[in-house]
Amino acid sequence: MLVKDFSDCVGNTPVVRLDRFFDYSYSEVLAKLELMNPGGSVKDRPAKYIIEKLIESGKLIPNLHHVIESSSGNLAIALAMQCRRFNLQFTCVVDPKISPLNLKIIESLGANIDMVTEKDLNGGYLDTRINRVQHLEQHVPNGFWVNQYANPMNWQSHYDGEGEELIKQLSDPVDYLVMGVSTSGTLLGISRRLKEAYPKMKVVAVDAVGSVLFNNKPSPRELPGIGASRVPALLKTDEIDQVIHVDDYESALACRRLVTKEGILAGGSSGSALAAVQKLLAQQKTPCKILTLLPDRGERYLDMVYDNVWVESARQRHLSSLESSEVLKPTPPLPAELTQVQPEAISH
Repeated sequence: MLVKDFSDCVGNTPVVRLDRFFDYSYSEVLAKLELMNPGGSVKDRPAKYIIEKLIESGKLIPNLHHVIESSSGNLAIALAMQCRRFNLQFTCVVDPKISPLNLKIIESLGANIDMVTEKDLNGGYLDTRINRVQHLEQHVPNGFWVNQYANPMNWQSHYDGEGEELIKQLSDPVDYLVMGVSTSGTLLGISRRLKEAYPKMKVVAVDAVGSVLFNNKPSPRELPGIGASRVPALLKTDEIDQVIHVDDYESALACRRLVTKEGILAGGSSGSALAAVQKLLAQQKTPCKILTLLPDRGERYLDMVYDNVWVESARQRHLSSLESSEVLKPTPPLPAELTQVQPEAISH
């Protein structure tokens, strides 16, 4: 297949059955592989959609405007690619939690990096990053803030994208849609489209332990891509039927099981979604059909969920939080079969 440029390769990602991962269950679990987008994540979709729509409307002009956005990594990479495509300058506001690999990728794509270091009142960096973005928009010549946190084109990109694709890909209705939430654009867009076809489908949001999205107490967490230290304007809790909280350790174990059982190297938020599916299945009395999404690739998490030292640290945090209502029971030490899923060169 010959395409005009990389942007034509965004979308049309496959859906796979995770029969080996869930070999203990009679339920069917499907996963849409958004990690197969050219930029490596689901964020390719809103980046392409928003930039193209803004240019079509004349609000964003190639060779003139300077795009500004706050991102933990994936959207920054996707926006950097689109800005290269349209000859737009791009500045990404990041914080110390960004992985060194993501930082190198963003810089290699020609983006400017603006690093904030001061934490916000909830112990995270999101408020600080957004304040910095707003400052830059006012002071950078022709600055333009995409604003993934409140821009309705965020969720619309997923409604028209994955939502439409899934209607064609699924042969039967699904009982549950289980997805991680941060800005909530992906969850809202997909769920709104699928609800039109499957009105009885339940929407399950996966949030990080320590996130404040659903009025929980903030606490330390390290995995990017899920949860937030500030509630985004896009989040609509009345469109969510259930919330499942997952911590860094549970996410890491699910990532490693995915490699062991399915041969898929996925990112931390993919593990979060799968860990939530495991918890949801434990609540079911009869077999059901569950759909989830694997948002990004695992190569960007080699020093996190695929590193034994990092995982052991996450386990210790997990054990120390057992008194929290979000973590229901003790977790044993890292299983031996999951400590060797990567070549020795990966483990630090």
